[in-house]
Amino acid sequence: MLAAALRATAASTQARRFTAAAIGTLACLSAQADTLRVGPNEAFTRIADAAKVARDGDTVEILPGEYRGDVAVWKQRRLHIRGTGEGPVLIADGHIAEGKAIWVFRDGDFLIDNIEFRGARAADQNGAGIRFERGRLEVRNSTFIDNQNGILTANSADAELIVRDSLFAQAPRQDASLPHLLYVGRIARFELTGSRFHQGYRGHLVKSRAHLNDIRYNLLYDGALGESAYELDLPNGGLAYVIGNIIGQSANTRNPVLVSYGAEGQAWPQSALYLVHNTLVSDRHTGTLFLRAWTDRLPENAEIVGINNLSVGLGSLTLANRGAYRGNLPLPPGALHGPDALDFRPRNAQLLRSLITPASNAHGISLEPDAEFALPIGTRPLDRPRAWAPGAVQTGF
Repeated sequence: MLAAALRATAASTQARRFTAAAIGTLACLSAQADTLRVGPNEAFTRIADAAKVARDGDTVEILPGEYRGDVAVWKQRRLHIRGTGEGPVLIADGHIAEGKAIWVFRDGDFLIDNIEFRGARAADQNGAGIRFERGRLEVRNSTFIDNQNGILTANSADAELIVRDSLFAQAPRQDASLPHLLYVGRIARFELTGSRFHQGYRGHLVKSRAHLNDIRYNLLYDGALGESAYELDLPNGGLAYVIGNIIGQSANTRNPVLVSYGAEGQAWPQSALYLVHNTLVSDRHTGTLFLRAWTDRLPENAEIVGINNLSVGLGSLTLANRGAYRGNLPLPPGALHGPDALDFRPRNAQLLRSLITPASNAHGISLEPDAEFALPIGTRPLDRPRAWAPGAVQTGF
């Protein structure tokens, strides 16, 4: 059933992309897409004005600089919005579109590149840098700082969110809310790669209710100033590939669990978690559950698989979790070169290579990493080594 679900998701995705491509081709034949430029000396000095006149297929280019209170609702069906140079910084400055976000995307296929969102606040405590309601949204090379939610999606069962090479940080210190740096609703697919998350507060670094979660090669490390709860929360189960990530909680975390799966019960008929080649770090002095899988709240056939993970600190990966585990290695505090300096290489790493097992595949999808997170943001490709090391870091030793 899992394989069928994956095939169905892939087929649905391909169909939507084919339809979008066909529509795009027809649009290009009927009309030349425009590029609208926004900046102090351009035809548009405010982003909101460009949002009102942009047509399907257009590109909106935003010059560097600060854009204060310049919030917008994007109603187009297909649009590319990109920052130029060092990129624009959008500062909410007390303004919010529709009481939701700095930018609201209604329903379409959108690509966002090189934009920074700061300071979103809303009366319901869910102010977001981006509110994505339906369709497909891809965000690249962008930054989300001091928002009640960096990105917040609606619960559209056929929507897709892809986030690549982006930064989410500095959740507002508000005790009346649970700010999440990234909050994904019950959508079809969520993909997260090459991105960094740190300095959460009370809420989670990443929370996703999506049916299919593909989370690879990220740095979800709260840091000494962070006080997040879960670092990764998948509360409704679903199909989750969590591969090659560095995930770490601070000594001041609000929850002893690092990765949570299924805590709020199932929303999808199939669930499986593949936790593979992650480096899991805890600075707690009183113990950590590196994984808490709430299998009593998930379908009986839900798979929980943990392979070649490195857990560093006081705690357990498998305690209270049923599932299949192999090649996982616990290390004591101080076993990494320098987490405070974001150096997560294990000491004596060469000796650890003999302790892992082949990651293999699941439902036709390889569980072996083919990249790793690269500072400051992004990934670098991996050639298949002669022998894998446990955890996410494979190079540099």
